[in-house]
Amino acid sequence: MAEQKSVPQKKKKGCLGCSLPLTIVIIVVVVALTVIGFLSGAIGQKLFGVQFPSWLNVGVPVVELPAEAVFHIGSGEPVMVWGAQVYPIPITNTMITTWITILVLLIISLIVTRKPRLIPSRIQSLMEFALEWIYNLCKDVAGEKNGRRFFPVVCTIFLFVLVNAWMNLIPGYGSLMVYEHGIEFPLLRGANTDFNTPLALSIVSFVFVTYYGLKNGKFGFVKQFFNVGRFGRGFADLVKGKVKPGCSGMFFGAINIFVSFLELISYFIRLLSFTFRLFGNMTGGEILVLMFLYLFSWAISGSIIYGFELLIGAVQALIFAGLTLVFATMASSVHEEEH
Repeated sequence: MAEQKSVPQKKKKGCLGCSLPLTIVIIVVVVALTVIGFLSGAIGQKLFGVQFPSWLNVGVPVVELPAEAVFHIGSGEPVMVWGAQVYPIPITNTMITTWITILVLLIISLIVTRKPRLIPSRIQSLMEFALEWIYNLCKDVAGEKNGRRFFPVVCTIFLFVLVNAWMNLIPGYGSLMVYEHGIEFPLLRGANTDFNTPLALSIVSFVFVTYYGLKNGKFGFVKQFFNVGRFGRGFADLVKGKVKPGCSGMFFGAINIFVSFLELISYFIRLLSFTFRLFGNMTGGEILVLMFLYLFSWAISGSIIYGFELLIGAVQALIFAGLTLVFATMASSVHEEEH
């Protein structure tokens, strides 16, 4: 008789490919951390009053809208330069975070582009996927020609806002503290929560849209803000003695001038709307995270915070870059609508 080969029995697996004992250990640890986190949070302390070590307790969050100055470039007192007072330049914690973000993007770009592989690595595949997706988005919205022109600025804005938002997810990001004049504040702070950073991005977007509006839209782009043609023609008819068409032209021309004035105001309002949208959403998200940590402590809210911040950062980056792309496309196509 032929010998029967013994088939090895497969080990029973627990959750997500883990063995059953390991799964039980993970569940027990998660439950223990959840209970400890709830009891050490503000709600748990109020209900049960259990005393825990100080490092487990999260202090009452203090929200400071202005960015804190870590140090200054120059002396502490203003000096006279060519008859004008020059004050020392403050270097804030959000400026340091912005520089770190730029450095991170540069390092990633160098790693990806230095030695590209035919079979890409994980980071190369991730970057290629992100860049290709943004490039296809630009082409779908603006067309082949303008999409290639808009891609560098739109992609830069998207990556800059995204990395700035996700910097808060680095463990220990807000733990480095600075003491200045008896005040304690974090060394690193999300740059998007500083009003100046969204304002600077809004100015870049505004200049970018205006440039391509003047370049591609030309006279049609300017005309939408100073539409005085019909009013002038009506006035000319009135001078020539054509009363009825002259009055009609001046009346509807005045309406066109008022509408174009509203267009001009709304165009400049984009600076504020872009700024407050990014600043408000990112600051509100950070305040919500701090309050959630204070109420429920770190154990319960860790995964929720990471998921929430990942989603908010990606959505805000997409909105800011997407609106810039849409406005640039609209500004470039004004002359086509005129024809």
